[in-house]
Amino acid sequence: MQNKIVNCNGIEISNKNKICLIAGPCQLETEQHAMDMVGKIKEITEKYKIGLIYKTSFDKANRTSLKGKRGAGLEKSCTTCRCFTNSSISL
Repeated sequence: MQNKIVNCNGIEISNKNKICLIAGPCQLETEQHAMDMVGKIKEITEKYKIGLIYKTSFDKANRTSLKGKRGAGLEKSCTTCRCFTNSSISL
């Protein structure tokens, strides 16, 4: 079987490479929360020399309660994600 390689912003993901962590909070809350989370997760991935793809949801529509928080919403999330465009973090 051929080993396929997926390139995500310079991070090569394949069966022959080290593991790549795709992680982040379940729900985007605020810009500061996102920066705090990515900072801590990045510390871990740098310690173990593995790639990081930051993942979070801006709208959690699958809530069990109609009163549950759904997230920051699309507009606010786009603004928050722009903070990462000039960084080494893949989204």
